[in-house]
Amino acid sequence: MKTRNLCLIGLILFVTSYVFFSQGSLGNQKYIDVAHWFNLIGAVLLYSFNNVFPKKNTIHSVASLLTIIGVVAHIGLCTIDFIMWSFGNSDMGRNALSEQISNTPLILYPFIIVGPSMLFTGLAAHALNFIKTSPISSLLVILGGPFVGLSYFVWNNGNLILASCVIFATGLALLLYRNEIDNMREKRIHRSL
Repeated sequence: MKTRNLCLIGLILFVTSYVFFSQGSLGNQKYIDVAHWFNLIGAVLLYSFNNVFPKKNTIHSVASLLTIIGVVAHIGLCTIDFIMWSFGNSDMGRNALSEQISNTPLILYPFIIVGPSMLFTGLAAHALNFIKTSPISSLLVILGGPFVGLSYFVWNNGNLILASCVIFATGLALLLYRNEIDNMREKRIHRSL
């Protein structure tokens, strides 16, 4: 399978997970935690962006490192969320685990607060490579990523989280297929002449 296809599948799964997240209570998923499985698989597949974007500069190296850290953190975050989900209707168990995690900075920061945002930061850093040639697509990624975090941590609004993720993913998809989009534009121009 082509690397670009893995990126696209990752984007689709990642956005789909945010559709579930925006709906609120995930405890209604009885047999399988679909939202976090989509998020986990999507995040892992987003690693593929490290292989499709230009590899000739420092921005790529830093962006790739941040993306890898973000993917690892998403794996940890989803693992924690799977455990939370496994408590079912037991608020007591879920609250005890939440308290334990909150009191353990070596888990809280890398896997809950800071780490997962590195995925967005790394992919946004990749988009910096295209700011001159594809400014709109790049800005969608660069601005969409932080808004996912703000929507969650500051505004706690599921609809804003979803909208931010869609904007972020749209920018990445446009960058992923930038050459095909440019070719289509050129063909339209040639037809109109």
